[in-house]
Amino acid sequence: PAPRADRPRAALCAFNIEGVHASDLATMIDLDGVAIRSGHHCTQPLHRHLGVDASARASLYVYNSSHDVDAFIAALHKAVDLLGGTLTPTEPN
Repeated sequence: PAPRADRPRAALCAFNIEGVHASDLATMIDLDGVAIRSGHHCTQPLHRHLGVDASARASLYVYNSSHDVDAFIAALHKAVDLLGGTLTPTEPN
């Protein structure tokens, strides 16, 4: 769909999973063939302010398909289950 002023969009999402370090999460997801980033993403002051050591980041581009998104979601759920984390959905601000 076309962008709308009342519905912000972004091609990336930085996130944390309760009980799982971002680097461990990225490593486990990579084992399923899905690449995400982990670390500070050049935002160390923000991470300090939020009180987190690191974050994971998933990015999309024009060459990604809905299959890629489904593969990421499946790999994320598998990694969280294996690492003992908690997925807690939140509503956007």
